[in-house]
Amino acid sequence: MPVNSFEHYPMSWKPERNQLTNPLYVSITKLLEQDIAAGILAPHTKLPPQRELADFLDVNLSTITRAFKICELKGLIYATTGKGTFVSPGANMPNVFTNHESAIDFIEMGVIKPFYQTNSIILNTIQSVLNKPCAERLLEYSNPLGTPFQKQAAQKWLARFQLNTSIDNIMIASGAQNALTITLISLFKPGDKIATDTFTHPNFMNLANLMDIQLVSIAGDECGMLPDALDTICKTNNISGIYLMPNFSNPTNITISLARRKELADVITKHKLILIEDDVYAFLQPQKIAPITGMIPENSVYICSTSKSLCAGLRVAFAAFPDCYRSRIISGIYNINLKTSSFNAEVIAELICSGAAEKIVNKKIDLAKERKDVFLRHFSNHEINADNLCFFQWLPLPKHMDGNFFEKLSKVHGVHVFCSDRFAVGNTKRQTYARIALSSPTDIAELEKGLKIIKSLLENKDISTLKYEFIV
Repeated sequence: MPVNSFEHYPMSWKPERNQLTNPLYVSITKLLEQDIAAGILAPHTKLPPQRELADFLDVNLSTITRAFKICELKGLIYATTGKGTFVSPGANMPNVFTNHESAIDFIEMGVIKPFYQTNSIILNTIQSVLNKPCAERLLEYSNPLGTPFQKQAAQKWLARFQLNTSIDNIMIASGAQNALTITLISLFKPGDKIATDTFTHPNFMNLANLMDIQLVSIAGDECGMLPDALDTICKTNNISGIYLMPNFSNPTNITISLARRKELADVITKHKLILIEDDVYAFLQPQKIAPITGMIPENSVYICSTSKSLCAGLRVAFAAFPDCYRSRIISGIYNINLKTSSFNAEVIAELICSGAAEKIVNKKIDLAKERKDVFLRHFSNHEINADNLCFFQWLPLPKHMDGNFFEKLSKVHGVHVFCSDRFAVGNTKRQTYARIALSSPTDIAELEKGLKIIKSLLENKDISTLKYEFIV
């Protein structure tokens, strides 16, 4: 029986003892996960001390410790030294980055749609590929790692971003998420720790959670991750790898300077980390900056998806890896994919080698510039990366405004945006943001309408002081 009486004792979480089944740590994990998902435990809620909870449930302290560890690996909770354990921001938010149909009742500015206006060029290229003598062979199991033509096209595309590598060290994957999956399964194991920015790509967060890989938040500034902060964390934690988006990082829209990249490369080498460099938005960079992978090629995987730059629906990404990873990466490709679609890879290769890819990229850059100008007309007085050209902007919310509250409020008023809680790794309570996808509205008129709604909500002082609990 519990040592203390908890009848009138305030605790943020009091799971029912009669709901516990063996093994107890698994049962406690499930109950905590359920209450977070149901919204009973809100983001940043401080959980009871482990000893207190163990006494309340009449279980061993080690049982609570084990359950909390599992929840931490799943990204549901985070611990702050000297302060306690808290519910992670975004832990109880539904995954809406997939299965997203056309926005009928709202203006879509949450999901990033990479300008579908260029798809007519893709259709012409598809027809050209169908007319090739080899078209029928593209429907077979042959060339599971890609044809020589496809790999040469991939090599040419990677060289565009100052990444030069042998065709034997190139992977053709079914999109960036597939390349990340292959990389994590091939080079990491459950329980490993990977360093990331404080706010990072949610799809990578979800993938890490599925694989029981723990993400460790590293402090940064307006120039990206801080090398000293990474070095300090690596000294006190067993960090296996690091995930970075150096160009127009999703969601912060930060580009890491060449000098900062060199500093990070030194720390990565010092601690023998595996670098995963996700460079999906590099094509928007007017003056190409050397990738970190080029500085430390022997312990890096460079991933460059064509979903944003060329065509989202074809799901083709290129990845470069060193000789020391080749056997494990190839094994991962065979076991996960068997092979990437030869037809899709051929269409992308034809776009690159025919020059059509250049037309698509230039058109998307022009569209991005036009929409950025519209955004700046409305938000020039806000702290944003005004110089960076990207498909989205990272907009600071008024002080004390809850991000989840603003996301729901915007949806009620007809605009869909994503709050910073969705991208947060660990404790990020100091400042909240909204990611505004400028490329997703169907036209400039719809973009203008959406931005006006967002601006009016931010400038309404009565709204900015409301608390999230009042939203039903």
